[in-house]
Amino acid sequence: MKFVMNFTDFFKRSLLWPAVLWAALAFAFVQSAQAEEATQLKIATSMGDIGIEVYPDKAPKTVANFLEYVKAKHYEGSIFHRVIGSFMIQGGGYDVRFKEKTMRAPVEHEGRAALTAGLKNQVGTLAMARTSEPHSATAQFFINVVDNAFLDPTAQQFGYTVFGKVISGMDVVEKIKATPTGAGGPFRSDVPKTPVIILSISLEPSK
Repeated sequence: MKFVMNFTDFFKRSLLWPAVLWAALAFAFVQSAQAEEATQLKIATSMGDIGIEVYPDKAPKTVANFLEYVKAKHYEGSIFHRVIGSFMIQGGGYDVRFKEKTMRAPVEHEGRAALTAGLKNQVGTLAMARTSEPHSATAQFFINVVDNAFLDPTAQQFGYTVFGKVISGMDVVEKIKATPTGAGGPFRSDVPKTPVIILSISLEPSK
């Protein structure tokens, strides 16, 4: 009888171990996925800091492109050159003298995939600026300061790829959007009269 009980106990344990192993693997997968889902960064500006997170699982090529610019310190000394309080604030392409910064090759447009994953041009989201050519985004990005559904991709238009959102410092975004604007450099309007400088964009430590 004792042998039977031990065997039964052993059998139960042998069935339990695969379940434990699978649970551990599932937990590791979830942790890995969560780490992949959001990378946090700080945009230090002359008007204060803005905390953002970007989503490599939803717009992988766009996020990889943005992080390459961050790694290369491309954004240091660039400005928010286009500020429209009822629309968005845009920067990352020019320095304080309005000299265009050196860009990498354009990144493939991922707007539709990002939209399918739940990223829309809503207040506080980050999206890539581009020309009229859909696959032309390089380093310039913008932060939506109102809901801009007309920028979202549709079956008829590519729209603009959302790849992140503001998680802290929205008050700084509000200050930037309210700054007086006018003509500046090659632009006839919407340029802050006092330059809003991006001092740096840096990765935040993992929590």
